[in-house]
Amino acid sequence: MSGSFVSPGMRAKVRGLAEPVGRLFVRLGLSPNAITVIGFGIAVVAAVVAGLQAWLPAGLLIIFGGVFDMFDGMVARATNTTSKAGAFMDSTFDRWGEGVVYIGLTAGCLFAGYDLGAILSAAAMSMAFMVSYTRARAESLGFAPGSGMAAVGLAPREVRLVILTIGVCLAGVNIGILGFTLGLITVLAAITTVQRVVVTLKQAAQQQG
Repeated sequence: MSGSFVSPGMRAKVRGLAEPVGRLFVRLGLSPNAITVIGFGIAVVAAVVAGLQAWLPAGLLIIFGGVFDMFDGMVARATNTTSKAGAFMDSTFDRWGEGVVYIGLTAGCLFAGYDLGAILSAAAMSMAFMVSYTRARAESLGFAPGSGMAAVGLAPREVRLVILTIGVCLAGVNIGILGFTLGLITVLAAITTVQRVVVTLKQAAQQQG
């Protein structure tokens, strides 16, 4: 059904590996919302660094921020403080941070005279947001209940994050690599969007039955 590179089993394994760090944050007294805001701050710093064309540090910050983002939900569950407000904060700041990073990449490409890269960065951001929007809209209407839609499609956020990190880290070697990875993200995110639309329409048809 999903066609995703990231299986539910793999997600569970990653969460299991990250649990000790999550427990450390609990002992430090960090709230889930504080972790969410810190993660957004990391994304802002990554965007600034990318705009300065310090590609390797930018790539490392991007992957660090993406990994750090796992812990807000983990801490909320560990401390029994899950809430709709927290979920809203998490999703909102995730999208905001992702957008800020792409703006930084666009600026970095423009300053480097790589106009195609700037265009591809804008395209990748647009398609990445469509992946998130189709999930949010489908789940808000009762399709793929829980987080079922997260596993649908070739390139959920985790996959895009890894591809983007590789491209940014290698941009200093050849900026065309960044352009290639941005183009790949655009294509894979577009396919993922279509996959999620198809799954949602199939569920709608089954409900109408």
